[in-house]
Formats: sequence, structure tokens, C-alpha cells
Amino acid sequence: MSAVKFELDYLSPEGFRYEHASSPDFTINCLNELSGDSSQPGLQHSSSVPAGLQKLCSSNPGLEKSVWVAKGKYNGGMNISKSEIAKETSLKPSRRSLPCLAQSYAYSKSLSQSTSLFQSTESESQAPTSVTSISADKAEQVNTEEERKDSVLKCSFADLSDFCLALGKDKDYTDESEHANYDRSRLIKDFVPKSNSEHKTRLPKNDMNYIASSGLLFKDGKKRIDYILVYRKSNIQYDKRNTFEKNLRAEGLMLEKEPAVANPDIMFIKIHIPWDTLCKYAERLNIRMPFRKKCYYTDRRNKSMGRVQKYFRRIKKWMSQNPMVLDKSAFPDLEESDCYTGPFSRARIHHFIINNKDTFFSNATRSRIVYHMLQHTKYENGISKVGICKLINNGSYIAAFPPHEGAYKSSQPIKTHGPQNNRHLLYERWARWGMWYKHQPLDLIRLYFGEKIGLYFAWLGWYTGMLIPAAFVGLCVFFYGILTMNASQVSQEICKATEVFMCPLCDKNCSLQRLNESCIYAKVTYLFDNGGTVFFAIFMAIWATVFLEFWKRRRSTLTYTWDLIEWEEEEETLRPQFEAKYYKMERVNPISGKPEPHQPSSDKVTRLLVSISGIFFMISLVITAVFAVVVYRLVVMEQFASFKWNFIKQHWQFATSAAAVCINFVIIMALNLAYEKIAYLLTNLEYPRTESEWENSFALKMFLFQFVNLNSSIFYIAFFLGRFVGHPGKYNKLFNRWRLEECHPSGCLIDLCLQMGVIMFLKQIWNNFMELGYPLIQNWWSRHKIKRGVQDASIPQWENDWNLQPMNIHGLMDEYLEMVLQFGFTTIFVAAFPLAPLLALLNNIIEIRLDAYKFVTQWRRPLPARATDIGIWYGILEGIGILAVITNAFVIAITSDYIPRFVYEYKYGPCANHFEYGESCLTGYVNNSLSFFDLSELGMGKSGYCRYRDYRGPPWSSKPYEFTLQYWHILAARLAFIIVFEHLVFGIKSFIAYLIPDVPKNLYDRIRREKYLVQEMMYEAELEHLQQQRRKSGHPVHHEWP
Repeated sequence: MSAVKFELDYLSPEGFRYEHASSPDFTINCLNELSGDSSQPGLQHSSSVPAGLQKLCSSNPGLEKSVWVAKGKYNGGMNISKSEIAKETSLKPSRRSLPCLAQSYAYSKSLSQSTSLFQSTESESQAPTSVTSISADKAEQVNTEEERKDSVLKCSFADLSDFCLALGKDKDYTDESEHANYDRSRLIKDFVPKSNSEHKTRLPKNDMNYIASSGLLFKDGKKRIDYILVYRKSNIQYDKRNTFEKNLRAEGLMLEKEPAVANPDIMFIKIHIPWDTLCKYAERLNIRMPFRKKCYYTDRRNKSMGRVQKYFRRIKKWMSQNPMVLDKSAFPDLEESDCYTGPFSRARIHHFIINNKDTFFSNATRSRIVYHMLQHTKYENGISKVGICKLINNGSYIAAFPPHEGAYKSSQPIKTHGPQNNRHLLYERWARWGMWYKHQPLDLIRLYFGEKIGLYFAWLGWYTGMLIPAAFVGLCVFFYGILTMNASQVSQEICKATEVFMCPLCDKNCSLQRLNESCIYAKVTYLFDNGGTVFFAIFMAIWATVFLEFWKRRRSTLTYTWDLIEWEEEEETLRPQFEAKYYKMERVNPISGKPEPHQPSSDKVTRLLVSISGIFFMISLVITAVFAVVVYRLVVMEQFASFKWNFIKQHWQFATSAAAVCINFVIIMALNLAYEKIAYLLTNLEYPRTESEWENSFALKMFLFQFVNLNSSIFYIAFFLGRFVGHPGKYNKLFNRWRLEECHPSGCLIDLCLQMGVIMFLKQIWNNFMELGYPLIQNWWSRHKIKRGVQDASIPQWENDWNLQPMNIHGLMDEYLEMVLQFGFTTIFVAAFPLAPLLALLNNIIEIRLDAYKFVTQWRRPLPARATDIGIWYGILEGIGILAVITNAFVIAITSDYIPRFVYEYKYGPCANHFEYGESCLTGYVNNSLSFFDLSELGMGKSGYCRYRDYRGPPWSSKPYEFTLQYWHILAARLAFIIVFEHLVFGIKSFIAYLIPDVPKNLYDRIRREKYLVQEMMYEAELEHLQQQRRKSGHPVHHEWP
């Protein structure tokens, strides 16, 4: 006899009542029930079986166990399990009709299922018959009328179809069951188990054998290591350490000391947190822990959805073949996201799913609790003498970190032997350079490094993916410039202007220059200043809005999946420094109702004013550095004009700009070192209340410093270079000595492109070296200093971790800052440099794997911190998006020649008043854009006229060298363009932001439903607990609250 068994892991109403002794409620023994075997539970007589179920069982004698879900008039057609129907009348009226179906293709990403299909060769009489009972009267209550038998059968197949969809089956039985042409023999055929060589990777996560093999236990081989402290025995501050360690033991931690193998002066303190201490602090910190499996439901009221889902399944099947998608069978089951969670409470510990005390609290949670204890334990008398951070600062300890789970490499191939630990799995499937094209395993990153780092890599991956369309469009604009460069009327006129002489660009050592000598610069300028520039600027402004809006949706999905919806309000604690400073000034917290230290408003305002003054001082220092570079350009340009090398002499303007860019880059990197220390001091001066406030304040200061430092020279070139030079014969001079620098005859845009390209390229190379090259060199040197004769195999895991580099003291601030500054480069001046998104994309592809490699192999394991979002960086990104619209409007209107060409084409050119458009309409534009100056007035001993870029009257006019009417027309057009461009783009951005909701509709409904179900579950669980207490005491059991 062939038997098929389905085991669905779901939460039935029995789960509400905390009864797990019975089998799953979706299993019915058709044969025994129909034969009237009174020894078996369930439906005792075939006459009691609904007709539809009789028909299903009798038509399939080989199907010993089937799935049956009765569909009644409950909740608008939602699926109702039969055990739920059986319990319906026993619940309170307000607690009835709680639909809870295990599987739902609508939420297939969050399914928690365990499916087992097997074949049995036993005879019919020997087949297993353990089933869940359902009384006949309850079944008849749902469906006793003969005319409803077909609907029951239909529901049976519909739910089987859902089950198939949940398993990834391609066949849909819903439509066939609705048309009564379903071949029941397919039921067994489609569910017969098939041999499958693929196996799901299951890490021996938290298994004691695995932990022991990794060297992560105390000497007794039982207690796991949750944290490591390191100090030198030669350090004289042993009194502080002894007091601190004594207080840690008093708090419930267990400590064990062990000297280093390579250096006996180094001592390691291994910390283990026992179960009772874990429970106490988990309750104190309001840590949310799983207490029930999640359940999902399907609304089948829309019959057309079955057909629609066919197409989605086809698309999903095609996407599963995408080489960029990770093979999910290579990753462990992450079951935490499939459970409802609630704040842990020792009084209600029986409500939580505790299969194993060693694995109930994850490694990340254990490390966070230990770190909290380390931060709030005193080492001396006094309110401010508290915390491991201060002990590290004063030298009592030299390091504190959670240990890695083992080596990241293995001698055995991962494909055949599987991963040794999560670190090994992360290296093989994420951190290796060969995985550069694969998606990131965000759930595993979150499990190992914590939600805060997981959100960073999620944001970085999202940003990199969104750069693909931006880079593609920018590349198209660039190639459009290449293809149409030779057809450009402006470039052709410049290249053919052999008889046009430009006025000298400096007072000494500069001679007249033919206009056609600027031919190459004119063509290069056209690559970035062509008809596609305005379109690309508008596109990038819209792109920035779409990127941020869809990131909010992505972030909301991750925070729900990772159970971070209400974390900040529950777990955010005060900084020890804040508590130590303001412990005498307490007030009642309006949220918790408990007294806590409070910072007076006057003190807060005073400290903020001092901090703001420091910020303005540093910004003024940056502006001073930029001014120094400008003076350098003015001084050296005359020297380069008379340089001995012919190449430098011919291209002295380019040489001046290139040298100034390199010097400016050196100044930028030098000032960055000073900014970090000053920002750190100013942030500590403010005494932020929580860690998140400290991080946000510090990040804002660092961004302001580095943004001004990085972009001030670019702003100067874009909006000030060549704007206030005067005209020949009446040039403006700095300090009445140095003549202000003019733009190249082809325009200033080439200088802006050069400045952006060089800084962006050099900065990315420098950052990548500092992120990976510097740690590699330091780790190599650390290994080199280990005494000879010590084998690597004899060195325990915590000592190997000690030889790695610690994570930056500021956490992810440097990582975010680098990417946010890059985002600014990509959007703010993108009208002048369309290739910026492409360079950013190529850099980020390397950046993701570089950061992954660094976190997994080169850094000690950071504290697995939690976070609900990317912090203040989102607000900074929004501000950059707004600034980008304004700057691109000014770049197009002022820096580029788009507006002068536009005015000439429609007002002064050959096509004026003819409503024509094309390159031919720009004929004569170059001659029109250059003014005349009499050479005799320069005192050069030459006659004739030279030309310069401006719209001024010629020497023979009634008002020589005064602005012409065309100048004012162009100025008005520029201002009008800025206003129209800004309002148009801001309107489009606002409209798009309005159309895109921050939270997906289905996720919003799930969150609301989950809150409702959690309340019901807590009610039912508490009721069951009270009933169990009544049974033990011999009191009668009621289904309502006593």
C-alpha cells in the first residue's frame, strides 16, 4: 500500500492553548474513518463524514492521509482549519473566528513549513493511523447539507493547490477543481516522493561539539565563550581590573583566565553568561524572543487570482535560474523570522519556544547582553567610574570583543563537506571575490554581525543596484556626445577658426593664442555639454527620489522580517557617560514612568552653541584652504606659461589645473585627519543621551566637514572661476597683484570635469587602500611578530581574533560617510560629469566584496548591534537630493553654454523666428559669443583686434566694452531656466514621493494582523496557563477568564 503523509508546521488554535501533544490538525485517516473503526479517534461512522470528504477518500483508497480544510462562511471566505471550527464554540465571542492557515502562497517568502513525504510498503491494515480527532457534530456543523458537498471538495483541492504552490510546484489544481474535471489520480502522482540529491545545508549552529572543535568553550568543555577581554599582566592597574571582574561575577557572569600562547604577557579573560543571568537581563532590556510560530492565511474570494499567480510562478521560476541569485540550499534555515516575538519575561517563560536553553538566545543576543553588562559595571567607587570603554581608554584592558565562530577557511571543499561555521559560509558565499556578481545573503549577515551591519550591506547593495540604470543612461549621454561630436557646429567653428586670435590669458609671458588650438578641449567639452545634459540632470533628480523612496519600502520589509518594528522604543538605553554626568538631575521618563538622569535645557543649548561654533570654525578653515589653492593657481599659471618644457608651455592651463587638483586632494586628505578628532571632541562635549544620538551627532559633523572639504573647490570652479575677471584693459586683480584666472576658450566645464574625475578616482583608490590594504599589512605584521615555533594549530580562536584589527571605533560611520559623499558626487554635479554614476557603480561592486572580505577575514568580530534604519544618513541623502536639483540647475544655466546657445538659436541665429531646430541654427555662434578688443590698448606693440569670451560692445561702438543687450537676454534666460527647472523637478520629485508609499500595502496589512494575532495568542496562552494551574489544583476548568 502506498501511503502519503503531509506534515505542515503551523500554528493552530491548539497552539494558542499551548497543547502540543496531538498530531497536526490537517491529517485525517480516511480509511479508518470510513470503515467505522471505533478504536481510532476522529469521525467514528461514515454516515457522519461530510459527503465531499467521503467522495474524496473513497475515490482514492491509496491516499491514506489527506489534507482537508473546510471552507465555511467565516471571515469572508478565508481558509479555516477544522480544529479551529471545533474550538469555535468554546472560545469567547470576541475571540472567535481566528483564521490561521499554515501555508499561503501570498506570503511564500515567510513560510515556515516542514514537509515530509514518504512511501510505505505496509499493508492497509498495518498502515499508521495516528490522526487528530474531530467530532462528527463539529464536522456536521460546518457542512451537513448535501448541497454543499461539492464546495467542500472544491475547497479541499483549492487548499491542496495552495500547498503545491507553497512547495514550488508548477501545477495549479484550483481551476480544474472549479470545473469538476480534476483527475484524482494526479494527487498521488504529483506528491510521490522523488529522489533528490540536493540537500539543504544545516549548520551545526550552537552545537556543543561544533563549539568545542572551534575552541569556543571554557576548559571544562561545557561553558561557551560569549566575550573576550584582553589585558597585559605588566599593566599596573590591576586594582581596577580586580574590582571590575569581581563586580562582573557578582552580576552573574562567569570568568576564566588564560595566557596567550605567543606572548605570555597577554592575558585573555573568557566570559560566559549563564542561563539565569541571560533571562534576567533579557527581561531588563526588553529583548523580544519567539513564543509562537507564525501563521498565514489566504483570501480566495478573487477566483481570477489563480490565473494571475500562474504567470507570477513562471516569472519566479525564471528568476530562480538567474546566476546572480544565491542558491538558498547552501544556507541554513533562519527560523527566527518565522516566529511571533514578544518582550521576554521570566514570569511568562512557559509561553516562549524554548527547545534548547543553549540555542534559545542567539550568539548575537548573548554578546549584546554581555556588552551591556560590561558597559554598566563599576571598576571604582564613584558614579562616573563605570564601563569597559573607560577601562580600555585608561589602559586597564587593551581590547574587548566577541569571538569569531571559527576559521573562515577549511581544508575540505564546502560543496562536499558543507560549511564548518557561519564565518566559513559567509566567506565562501559572500566575501570571496569570485562572488562579486551574486546577491548578498542578508539574513546570514544579520545573524552573524547583527542588524546594524546587515542594514548597512542591505543599503549598500540597494544603492549599487539602483546605480545600474543611472550608469546606463549616463553612458548613453556620453556616447551620444561621442557620436555627434564631429557634427557639432560649435566644435567645427572652433576647429576651423585659424584666423581668430584670443587675447592673452595672463599679463606676463602669455601671447596671443589661435582659437583653433582649443579644438581638442572644445570636443571634450561637448562630450559633457550636449543636448542630453538637461535630460540627464532631470533624470538623475528623479532617480535620487525613486532610490530613496524605494529604499524606505525595502527597509520596512527588512525591519519587519528582522523583528525591528518597535525595537528602538523598547531597548534604547542611556549612555553611561550621560548617566554619570547628570545623575544628580533626574526627572520621570514620560514613556516608562521611571526616574532617569536629565540634561537641563540651558546646559544643552550652551553646549550646542559651542559645538556649532566649532563647526563653523572648521568650515572656515576649509574655505581658507581653498582660497590658498586659488592663490596658487594665480601664481603658477604665469610660471607654466614660460616653462622650459614645450608641452607644459603649450598646455599651461591644463598643467595649472592638474597641479592644483593634486594639491587640493593632498589638503583634503590631511584635513580629514584633523576633522575626525575635532568632531569627536565636539560630540562628547554635547553629552548625547543615547548611543544613537551620539552616532547621529558625530556623523553629521563629519559629513559637514568632509562635504565642505571635498566640494568647496568644485563649487569654486563651477560657479566662480572666470566669472569676475573683468575684460582686457580692465582686469580685476587679487590684492592688486594677481590677475584673476579666466576660463579656457572652450569654457570652464572642462576644468570642472577634471576636478571631479581626479578627486573621485584618487579618493576611491585611497579609501580602498585604507580599508583593505592597511589592515592586511597590519595583520601580516601581527602574525610576523608571533614567536617562532608556535604552530597555528595550537593557537586558540580567541588569540587568532586578537591578532586581527579591531573595527573602527566609530563603527560604520566611515563606511556610510564614504558612500554618502560618493552619492553627492554622483548627483550634485552630474550635469557636468555624466560618467560619475558609472564610476560609482564600478567602485561599489568592488566596495561590497572589499567590505565583506574585511569584516569576515581582517577584522575582529564587531559587536552585533541592532538598528532600525541607517540613522541620520537618510536625512542627509534627502538633503543631498534637494541640493542636487539646485546645483544642476545652476551648472546648466551658468557653467555650461547651454543657455547662450539656446538664446542664440532662437533669438539671434539664422533660425530666429523660423521655429526651426538643429545644428545649422548655431551657425555663427562662436563668432557671436566672442567680443572684440583693440590690441593697441594692451601696449604690446601690435595692431588689430583680439577676441575674448563675453558679450560686450566692440571698440568702435558708441558704448565700447559695455554689456550688450544680448548679455541681459542671456542673464534673464539663465534665471528663468533655474526657476523653471527647479520647480519642474521638485514637482516631479514630490509627485513620485507621494505615489510611492513608504510601506508596501501587503506588509502593512501583515503588521496589523500580526499585532492582532499576538494579542490573541497572549490571551489564549495565559488562559491555558491558568487552566493548567486549575487542573493541578483540582478546580474545574472554564473556557473563559476566571
